Amino acid sequence: MTIANCVIVGGGPAASAAAAALRSAGYDGALTLISAEHVAPYERPPLSKDFLTGATTAADLQLRRPDWYAEQGVVLRLGTRVAAIDTAGQAVVLGDGERVGYDRVLIATGGRPRRLPGIESDRILYLRDLADAQALAERLTPGEPLVVMGAGFIGCEVAAAARKLGVDVTVLEQAEVPLQRIVGKEVGEVVAAIHRDHGVALRTGETVESVDATGDRVLVTTDRGRLECASLVVAIGLVPATDLAVGTDIAVDGANGGIAVDGCCRTSAPNVYAAGDVASQHYLRYDRRIRVEHHDNAVKQGAAAARNMLGSGETYDDPHWFWSDQYEHSLQSIGRGDGCDQTVVRGSLADRSFSVFSLASGRVRGVFAIDRGTDILAGKRLIQSGAAVDPRLLADESVNLKRLVVAERSR
Repeated sequence: MTIANCVIVGGGPAASAAAAALRSAGYDGALTLISAEHVAPYERPPLSKDFLTGATTAADLQLRRPDWYAEQGVVLRLGTRVAAIDTAGQAVVLGDGERVGYDRVLIATGGRPRRLPGIESDRILYLRDLADAQALAERLTPGEPLVVMGAGFIGCEVAAAARKLGVDVTVLEQAEVPLQRIVGKEVGEVVAAIHRDHGVALRTGETVESVDATGDRVLVTTDRGRLECASLVVAIGLVPATDLAVGTDIAVDGANGGIAVDGCCRTSAPNVYAAGDVASQHYLRYDRRIRVEHHDNAVKQGAAAARNMLGSGETYDDPHWFWSDQYEHSLQSIGRGDGCDQTVVRGSLADRSFSVFSLASGRVRGVFAIDRGTDILAGKRLIQSGAAVDPRLLADESVNLKRLVVAERSR
């Protein structure tokens, strides 16, 4: 089949990377990118960090030059809602009923913040897109107390940015420590100490029971009492935007809610692909479906999906890498730490400079590090090699990890 018309639905990094990859691979047919947002694709990670403090502007976030899309023959349909995908008729149906035909279509719709049910107020804020970040930035004023619900990466980054601006911040987290599901209790305690040292009132093991917004204040009631604030940021997770799969033959993963794709980013519907936060891909390395909500994965998976749309047959298996800047610290992670049977610490948790290697049957599956970028790079190579590693060598800081990677490869 000749591929003459490709359509990308979504306006994030996965969509932008896919458009670029299609052109780089030599595709010269019609290419349309349809996004509900009114601006061209941009970077999202700074929205919870430097954008809030003013160190980064909206112009700095652009993934590509404003004229790149026209130069590459990419038709940008911004501020345009996609209502459905007609998989039988191979057409994207817009909100006004217009049909845009395709030979291949990529769903890169990302997700939306999990919201509090039944309550809306301009003082209850969520953070996903540029408009959200602009609204939040206007609220970060010293003397106007801020409460953050949720101590995941978004919640922690917002708290750190607000403290840099001199805002009084309280963080409410239901788990025992921040990031507990991702990094475990021991490392989570280090993250908690970092935030408390910077003046955050971090309240863990606390459940929010109700939220009321009246006038110029928000009242948050927990199982331990009440507190008032000028603004509340709700950072309790992301819901994948799978609306386009409803009523179609595009399968959704019941475990994590994402659109189910194989190793080549193909959905269950012919000629329909998915990538980025919305995609739940089966990874051979972990023998299960995983949905990843990080920028680096969106870029790489979007590009891989594009090449597969052209028939490359490429299996996407890049270890998931992400970073989080909080105060003076750089937190990074590569691979997956869940489902492992052993952890090895390299460095010192007390000094807040360490890496935690997660192993399964003696093989590195994931690494989390604070201020140890070189360990992350070595960890990626160890994950990709699939070789068994002596845990004692990982823990021994006199052992050069780069040489360890070479040694394991040569076995």
